[in-house]
Amino acid sequence: MIRAVIYLVAALLMPSLLRAQGKDSASEQFQYAPTRSADGFDMPVGKPDAVGYYRSRGLIVGHHMGDDWNGDGGGNTDLGAPVYCTAYGLVVYAKDARMGWGNLIIVRHAYWQNNRWNYIDSVYAHLQQIFVREGQQVRRGQLVGTIGTNRGMYTAHLHFEIRKNLRIGVNQGSYRKDLSNYYKPHEFVADKKHLQGGGTEVKVPINTFRLQSEVVDVMGRGNSPGKPSRPREANPSGPRPPDTKNGDYRVNRFN
Repeated sequence: MIRAVIYLVAALLMPSLLRAQGKDSASEQFQYAPTRSADGFDMPVGKPDAVGYYRSRGLIVGHHMGDDWNGDGGGNTDLGAPVYCTAYGLVVYAKDARMGWGNLIIVRHAYWQNNRWNYIDSVYAHLQQIFVREGQQVRRGQLVGTIGTNRGMYTAHLHFEIRKNLRIGVNQGSYRKDLSNYYKPHEFVADKKHLQGGGTEVKVPINTFRLQSEVVDVMGRGNSPGKPSRPREANPSGPRPPDTKNGDYRVNRFN
């Protein structure tokens, strides 16, 4: 009898609990900044098609979620070689992330495909130098950094990722290392060399590294609350994303 009463009370309370949870999720405040939509994507080295480089390691589901690009000379012959932005976008992370990342750049991109706006992050890791700052508008093929070794941890190479999930940031270990969160970078770039809708000013979310994953997943599918304006050049001095607090980025990407 007592157990039956408990089940009845739980059944009566559950709808109100779910409504309260939905209200909390819907009240999340998002920040947006304008950027120029991508007219296509290029390889990040030997632009536009990785001339003089080879892919020494590709995406391995569950372990290595990007491509490693090495110069044809092997070893550290590509140390200090230029790294280019794959497409038009907005820099949302540019600093020394420590751990296995080293100097790290993350650029957020918007592109028009399948009758909707899609958002992805491109990731450039183990850099020797960083030439961009957070909040900066970057162009397709723009020099953003140079190939490094992460303080001698690796032989010189560029680790390059394309992410579907906009929340990952540096804390890679908190998310499934599979194709629900990542694209295979070289296949993604090869498939999107030329895109329609490029040059349009689009608002992209910029504070997603602190948001709930289920909310960002919706945004990642192109359901942004704001509509893009008519095609025009994005403001190169657009608003900067909120600064990361000291120590927030000193995390192990594999937990």
